[in-house]
Amino acid sequence: MSERSATGVERVRSAVSRNRLRILFAVLIVLSIAVLVSGATADTLSTATEEDVPTAPEGDGHTVITESGRSGTITAYAPDGSILYYENERTKYFDVDPVEGEPLTVEYAATDTIHTEGPTCGSPPCAKNVIERTNLETGETEVLVERYEPQEIAAEWHDVDRLDENRFVVADIHADEVFILNTETGMKEWTWDAQADFPIEEAGPYPGDWAHINDVEYVEDPGSELDGTIMVSMRNQDQVVFIDPEEGLKEEWTLGAQNDHSILYHQHNPDYIPTDQGGPAIVVADSENGNVEEYQREGDEWTQTWEWSDQWMQWPRDADRLPNGNTLVVDSHGNRVMELSPDGEGGWEAVWEVPSTMPYDAERLETGDESEGGESAQQLGYESRTPSDGGSQSAESESGFDPIGIVVRAFHEVGLVIESYIPHRVHNAILFISPVWMGTAHFAAVAVGALTTIAWIGIELGWQLYDRGIRARLPVYRKR
Repeated sequence: MSERSATGVERVRSAVSRNRLRILFAVLIVLSIAVLVSGATADTLSTATEEDVPTAPEGDGHTVITESGRSGTITAYAPDGSILYYENERTKYFDVDPVEGEPLTVEYAATDTIHTEGPTCGSPPCAKNVIERTNLETGETEVLVERYEPQEIAAEWHDVDRLDENRFVVADIHADEVFILNTETGMKEWTWDAQADFPIEEAGPYPGDWAHINDVEYVEDPGSELDGTIMVSMRNQDQVVFIDPEEGLKEEWTLGAQNDHSILYHQHNPDYIPTDQGGPAIVVADSENGNVEEYQREGDEWTQTWEWSDQWMQWPRDADRLPNGNTLVVDSHGNRVMELSPDGEGGWEAVWEVPSTMPYDAERLETGDESEGGESAQQLGYESRTPSDGGSQSAESESGFDPIGIVVRAFHEVGLVIESYIPHRVHNAILFISPVWMGTAHFAAVAVGALTTIAWIGIELGWQLYDRGIRARLPVYRKR
């Protein structure tokens, strides 16, 4: 074969190889776009209006859900799954509790963002925190407390807990305080300042969002050393602490430690289980670790006795043990609220579930404040279950030939691998700012599409330079 013909064959082979690579790049980009289009054009979850709110399956009682993300809403579901009440008047809704003796009346903490300058907001945006009481049957709402803060970010009251007719315990994120507020006089009767017991050099930025106190609960546990204390969730310190109103911090009872994420990592809404129900124990949404966990007091230490998550869990922010033994869980970035039962096939399963756009809190009204009567996992003999134990599959795994579904599932598996290399906190931050319809498969599609496009452009540029006789030389080479 002549030198000219050999060169021609090499060029043909090179062109074929290049075209095959181009086809591969084009296929990957088209598939990525197809996955994104399928997500964007699907029935997108929304709770922005009452008409958009999804109905729920039949449940064991009335369930109230608050949202504090893309839509600020409070929704009450009747036992038959229909919507009993819906409201979106406030910017954000946080903790909600039933009112004792009034089965369909709730009290909740909410926040409004103020965008206009005025007597209560010198430099917008600012925040207005309220405690409201609403009759879910009549829709009648009464504002019990109204307070203004000079900033919007990290200025909310995420939780309030009623003590008696006129007094609430308040978790104040803005001031890094817990205080007892008398709604009749408007005065603070008692205050615990977190700065008195914790160094401001650690945790979040001071004074912007240092402790992020996101939950309070008055503990009633007769005979226990904790009876009459106030349980406080200090998110940025990764700790749940107990405060004696007279003696202060009970340091020996603290659950968690600063930056020890093997215990807690930016937790939300711990739920105390008293001694006569198998405690002292704490069920807690371990948000950044992506788990729901329970810790039992054994001697002088807290020991983890139960853990649950599935492969879809993103950012849990509430978990209540119900009197029937099930656990009501809020997965904020998973956009779902579910009641978990240990009696499902192969272990834990959701016996009640409803979609929700970034839910914050959920309460089963018939079970009392924070679901009184729920027993500890240790007393119930519960076993932990996580994806590594062979957790449940999503409805996406249903059988049947669905080309787009197959592609989406393939991208979902790629996304799981990518997520395993991304810090959970970074992943949650991305979810927080992304469209609600975007899930693991869609983020993988963005990553694959973007990387493929960059690689294609780079390789095409390299080919162009090569064909023009331009070669790259290493800056350091060995002389032969």
